Amino acid sequence: MVRASVIILFFGSISFFSAAVAVRASAETIHLKNGRTIWADHVHENGVHVEYDIGDNSYAILKSTVDRVDAGGMPPVSSTGSPGKELHDVPAFAPADSPRDALMSISELTDKVIHGSRVDEEALTTIEHQGNRNRTAAAYYVAGKHEFDHQNFSKSRSYFETALHLDPDNAAILNYYAALLVRTGNAAEALPHAEHAVRLAPGSPDALTVLGYAQFAADRNRDAIRTWKRSLELRPDTAVQQFLAKAEREASAEADYSQRESGHFTLRYEGKQTSESLRSQLIATLESEYDDLVRQLGIAPRSSIAVILYTDQTFFDVTQAPSWTGAVNDGKLRIPIHGLNSVTPELARVLKHELAHSFINQLSAGRCPQWLNEGIAQAVEPKSLSSNGRRLAELFRTEHEVPFNAMEGSFMRFSGIEAALVYDESLAAVQYIHDTYGMGDLQRILEKLGQGSSTEAALRATIHSDYRQLDQEVGKYLMGKYGN
Repeated sequence: MVRASVIILFFGSISFFSAAVAVRASAETIHLKNGRTIWADHVHENGVHVEYDIGDNSYAILKSTVDRVDAGGMPPVSSTGSPGKELHDVPAFAPADSPRDALMSISELTDKVIHGSRVDEEALTTIEHQGNRNRTAAAYYVAGKHEFDHQNFSKSRSYFETALHLDPDNAAILNYYAALLVRTGNAAEALPHAEHAVRLAPGSPDALTVLGYAQFAADRNRDAIRTWKRSLELRPDTAVQQFLAKAEREASAEADYSQRESGHFTLRYEGKQTSESLRSQLIATLESEYDDLVRQLGIAPRSSIAVILYTDQTFFDVTQAPSWTGAVNDGKLRIPIHGLNSVTPELARVLKHELAHSFINQLSAGRCPQWLNEGIAQAVEPKSLSSNGRRLAELFRTEHEVPFNAMEGSFMRFSGIEAALVYDESLAAVQYIHDTYGMGDLQRILEKLGQGSSTEAALRATIHSDYRQLDQEVGKYLMGKYGN
């Protein structure tokens, strides 16, 4: 979601960052020499690698980075729920409320509808044939919640829509449906459902929290601030407090900003910091790049995209981004433009890079791992590895690369030097997939992610590689293209 402005490439050893894991009853614990910990379902050694499984995914890291492996252990609860979702992104929020008139049967319905890790469609049909609309709605709510919790957003949406058709005035179902729409980049569509939920349950902190997220994602900051304050009065919540603080920073910084709209964008700016000529050039450039991305990725974001222009310091004050960051897309394109009087080629590339994230997130329903997100965004700028390709090839040859499974989460946690490396690796992976399989397979990977596939399952279904094989194939690709 961000673009690194650093161009230094780090070719020594680099710390391994553990992949996010879901909660399990027990696990094998991998202790890394850098102090980090990975909880896995199964761990085994294979030559110079330690291989491990997390759910449906298989990973590999260098044995030299591992201190020890312990049997058993309890992984910590994850508060984010999806790759790359940190405070600069839409939250992995799940309402706590359950459907009215069904509280006593939710546990029973869950036992009937959810078997193992899947929804039992026959059980749903049986319940539906019994003719009780509220009970059937609650059953579809259970199914939708299960798929929502497992990030199968396409299936989840279908179940929630069936539940709402049966019980359209159910605040709990409306809450989850609105939360799902926000998570999948449909904030404008989420708003009326979230507002309806609050009218039905004005004292529900869940309903107010979801409405605040929808308002913030739909670029209605002042409304979100008021809503979140009401929610916090009813129930303290650290995540809501952090988002409220972000919204207040943004509202304060943009208090005197002006606004201009085009076909696909809402441009906000401080008048004295930008000329009319620059603003016109920005809009024209964005609209042209929007059309390019529609042709390249075969999809378009459903809502108008907010673009906010900042002085350098205001940009960092609002985003709290690391110093190496050159721009941010957190649902809104936040661009520092201090000292610019026209759209330079570099600014045009920054704009296209950040805009690409909105397209990628639409196609993947917000489930794209960061390495793929950043790799595609760089590729469409377009950016080339030509100046760093030889050294990157050597890095892979000596097995000092960062494994791709360690780059699923946000790049914000990396230092500037580390960020430069993971950005280059991300671009290398996307160039390999594009040159070997074509743009169509990159699109299909994103589509499968949007349908609920894990990253590794999406890779296997398209380019027939798991993460370990992808590491190896990218290394071979780099050696063949840039090695001697």
